[in-house]
Amino acid sequence: MTNGSSQCEGQVEMNISGRWRALCASHWSLANANVVCRQLGCGVAISTPSGPHLVEEGDEISTVRFHCSGPESFLWSCPVTVLGGPDCSHGNTASVICSGNQTQVLPQGNDSVSEPAGSVASEDSAPYCSGEGPAGQKTLLIPQITAPLSLFSLLRSRQLRLVDGGGPCAGRVEILEQGSWGTICDDGWDLDDARVVCRQLGCGEALNATGSAHFGAGSGPIWMNDLNCTGNESHVWRCPSRGWGRHDCRHKQDAGVICSEFLALRMVSEDHQCAGWLEVFYNGTWGSVCRNPMEDITVSMICRQLGCGDSGTLNSSLALREGSRPQWVDGIRCQRTDTSLWQCPSDPWNYTSCSPEEEAYISCAGDLLFLCVCPNPVGYSEI
Repeated sequence: MTNGSSQCEGQVEMNISGRWRALCASHWSLANANVVCRQLGCGVAISTPSGPHLVEEGDEISTVRFHCSGPESFLWSCPVTVLGGPDCSHGNTASVICSGNQTQVLPQGNDSVSEPAGSVASEDSAPYCSGEGPAGQKTLLIPQITAPLSLFSLLRSRQLRLVDGGGPCAGRVEILEQGSWGTICDDGWDLDDARVVCRQLGCGEALNATGSAHFGAGSGPIWMNDLNCTGNESHVWRCPSRGWGRHDCRHKQDAGVICSEFLALRMVSEDHQCAGWLEVFYNGTWGSVCRNPMEDITVSMICRQLGCGDSGTLNSSLALREGSRPQWVDGIRCQRTDTSLWQCPSDPWNYTSCSPEEEAYISCAGDLLFLCVCPNPVGYSEI
């Protein structure tokens, strides 16, 4: 951290491929900050102050959005979104104030290494405290990561997550308390409550507060009921409620949320499963993806993510598509280290990122595969 009055407060910076970069404050959450404070041996996060911080004009700002739930050992273990990263100004960088020094958990090191996008840290690939940072300041280096994160538990910490929604920003709301993940009952559940959840997880604005186990019924305790958040609380468990663990609900009433950072991908076509106009769900609305520039590696990533084979082609000779819709994102540039489209760099989200003539239509080489467990046809016998 830099530009703070102590080693445990200031602007958060990461060394990515040998260059120090500040992190954009867009969707920076207290859960993210808690992971940073713990990783640096600085206790817990007290606040994430906003406002301008000193960044040199030539310095780069990373637009990666982290969606930490809280128990992660390292910041880079958290789910990330890169696609549609915000156009971040030098006065809008992530910062944190930690509670204070504790036992330093990072070994000493001086090597700068590269970051595979979206990778996960393991206990065998520990991060390093860099000797290249400003004197007396604790800084982060991204290690080369090849192994998955080992399981770990921080059962004494209360944490928040979204489950069974297809990503870190939609799903059933669950809280970790006393070593058990439990749910919230949907009695009184509304958008004000959902706003607190989305903001706490760094997932943007709340689009929908779902009830009646919309994302499936959970298990374990039901921790909260009759929530009455104002929408401004920093943690959902700070909202007024009936009391911790007090409820008259069943899991068929589990509450969920859909946040604006929830992303989904589809192809739209009348007669093809693996060819069509490419659309992304963002900010509660389906919109087009633009095709400039969309190289083969990006098309292959899209086809794989949709279960339509390992390659495809971009068709730029079709007639103009009928109807109107947002053109959400342009300039997608996937790299070989990316494991999903959401990890690919692109231009920032805009309602009109390109003209309708530049909407992407993709034909993938494969077909969707379906698995069926079927009875033997009449007259057929196995040999």
